Amino acid sequence: MGFYSRHILPHLINCACGARPIEKQRAKIVPLARGVVLELGFGSGRNLAYLDAARVERLYALEPEEGMLALSRKAALSSPAPIEVLACTAEEMTLPDASVDTILVTYTLCTIPDAVRALSAARRTLKPDGVLLFTEHGRAPDAEVQRAQAQIEPLWKRIAGGCHLTRDMPAIIADAGFRMERLETMYLPKTPRFAGFNYFGSARPA
Repeated sequence: MGFYSRHILPHLINCACGARPIEKQRAKIVPLARGVVLELGFGSGRNLAYLDAARVERLYALEPEEGMLALSRKAALSSPAPIEVLACTAEEMTLPDASVDTILVTYTLCTIPDAVRALSAARRTLKPDGVLLFTEHGRAPDAEVQRAQAQIEPLWKRIAGGCHLTRDMPAIIADAGFRMERLETMYLPKTPRFAGFNYFGSARPA
C-alpha cells in the first residue's frame, strides 16, 4: 500500500462522504437499523451519528482497508452502541450464520472489487427475517450521463480508491441473493451528475 492510499486517500474519502447531500441520505436509511447490525465498509464511522442506540444491540463494523482502519478504530470510541471493528473482508468474516438482524451498506458497493461476492458472503450472516439497508451511488438512467460516467470512470477509480461510477446497484443486490423491498432513486442536489445518481432503500434475503 502506497503513501497516497495509506495517508491521503482515507481523509479525502472521509471528506467527500461527509458532504451534506450524502449525509441527508444517511439520515434516511441508518436510523432504520435494528438489533445486531453488520456494517460493510465502516470507514471513518460516518453512520454512527445516525444510529438509533435504542434499537441497536451491537454493531459489527467491517473495514478491510488498512488505510482506513485507524479512522475506524478512532470512530469506534464514540459509538452509541457496543461495537466491534472487524479488519477483514466480507468473505473472511467468521460471524455465525443467521446471527445478524441488519446489514447496513452506504457508499461502499461502488468500491468493493467484487461487490456481488462480498454482499453474498454477508448475506449468510443475515437472519431469515433480517434486512439489508442501503444507499449507494451508481449508473444513471440518462444516456448522456451514462456516457460521461463511462468516460470518467477509469481515472476516477485511480484517484478515488477504486470507486466505480457505472455499477447497477439493484442488479448487484439481486445477484447477491436479495429481493428488493423498497427502492428509491434520485440525483443528489449540488453533486456532479456523473457521481450523483443515488439508489436507496431496503431488501430481504431471497
